[in-house]
Amino acid sequence: MSKPVVLIADALSPATRDALGPDFEIRDVDGTDRAALLKALPGAHAVLIRSATQMDHEAISHAPDLKVIARAGVGLDNVDIPAATEAGVMVVNAPTSNIVSAAELAISHLLALARNIPAAHQSLAGGEWKRSQFSGVELFEKTIGIIGLGRIGALVAERLAGFGAQLIGFDPYVQPARAASLGVELTTLDDLMARSDFITVHIPKTAETVGMVSTEQFAQAKPSLRIVNASRGGIIDEDALLTALQTGQIAGAGLDVFSTEPPLESPLLSAPNILLTPHLGASTDEAQEKAGISVAKSVRLALDGELVPDAVNVAGGVIDQSVKPGISLMENLGQVFIGLCESSLVSIDVEVRGEIVEHDVSVLKLAALKGIFQKIVSEKVSYVNAPVLAESRGVAVSMHTDEDSAFYRNLLTIRGVLGDGSSVSVSGTLMGPKQVQKLTDINGYEIEVPLAEHHIVMMYADRPGIVAVYGKEFGENNINIAGMQIARESAGGEALSVLTVDSRVDDEILERVASAIDARVMRSIDIEEL
Repeated sequence: MSKPVVLIADALSPATRDALGPDFEIRDVDGTDRAALLKALPGAHAVLIRSATQMDHEAISHAPDLKVIARAGVGLDNVDIPAATEAGVMVVNAPTSNIVSAAELAISHLLALARNIPAAHQSLAGGEWKRSQFSGVELFEKTIGIIGLGRIGALVAERLAGFGAQLIGFDPYVQPARAASLGVELTTLDDLMARSDFITVHIPKTAETVGMVSTEQFAQAKPSLRIVNASRGGIIDEDALLTALQTGQIAGAGLDVFSTEPPLESPLLSAPNILLTPHLGASTDEAQEKAGISVAKSVRLALDGELVPDAVNVAGGVIDQSVKPGISLMENLGQVFIGLCESSLVSIDVEVRGEIVEHDVSVLKLAALKGIFQKIVSEKVSYVNAPVLAESRGVAVSMHTDEDSAFYRNLLTIRGVLGDGSSVSVSGTLMGPKQVQKLTDINGYEIEVPLAEHHIVMMYADRPGIVAVYGKEFGENNINIAGMQIARESAGGEALSVLTVDSRVDDEILERVASAIDARVMRSIDIEEL
């Protein structure tokens, strides 16, 4: 079979090609040459770009085989995401590739402004020696305001802590406990503007944040304020900033981003006490390599039909580190669940309980569906097509979350109603520092069984001698029992027995054992790729 075609349309690091590996046919094109790009797109299954190549509606329409557009970087201004979504094309980026570089650049601006480094360099390069003219200030014991305490803002806070400054922050989406763990006092934007000696901005550009720092905010600032924006252009009102600099309302500013880029006609280019860089936040060797490797891995996952954590237009999105261990557990619970089903599925309900629900856990529903359907369909099941498989079979799927979990830190559950009116449920959790996957409940019977490759689940009337009967049958057929747990509602009532065995058990053996103990349920559960 021919290899999938990956089209590289912008200059990427050699590590990107290495990360793709030998499984793809790699083609190159100059994405800025529009005619060449449109000619190269037919037959491409993936396109890797940076900021120069425009993947708009026209380009996407020229690529009927396209599965994924991968942007080796953060911004996606050059990708028509609605057009890609309509065409069924996944869009991925590398949202964390440049966070260290961006944080370090912001701090570089702060230090350069504090010590007048650009102006001092220009003066010295011009043959002058005017030390007294470039007297600066220390960051030590100053108040530094951080607008936005997301990933980059948090890195900035961690690094500024070493300067002995007082850190205050504004971010309506961050809890005080999280800010406190970073050594930051949360406050209002007005208070931050009034108290800060330095301010650094680290928030996304949205309709609500455009012009967030403007004339009203500068009016509250100290004359000694130096402000830096290395996040997105337009969050600081550039006209208001120009006025504040020209009138001496603030002491200085550093910008790496602009409302219009490049800002060739901007009056800020000649403003006093300003430090400008041409959007260098991600411009380090390390960031570019991280971005290339990240999207190469995403392309491999996408073309293999797997979950892509950094996809921006499919369910899942960016997955928190605390959620990721639950993905494998939920997939495995899905396999246990479907192994217990004796009739067609009517509905599936996925429930997530515990502290994990503070994060986006929607990916766990996809994981449950993938685990369920990979056991009952012939085609390859992925996180992308699993919901489609459920819909096409008329299976209703729902998901519920609850921060309360009575007995476990987090608890994942799959419940289903079957075509014969019966129901099946399985629950599991992760335990200990090694995050051991354990079954905690089957059909309302409480157990605690480490998940293994092979299990046998039996339900029968509780009475003496049953264990001896099935133990003898399995022993005679060379089936080694590695572990066993029995749960029951009451003495003499129905019992659930879960065995962990070393190998798969043939249906014929199971039928003999079921007959010998008059079992209502006798199922072999085999988990793939545990």
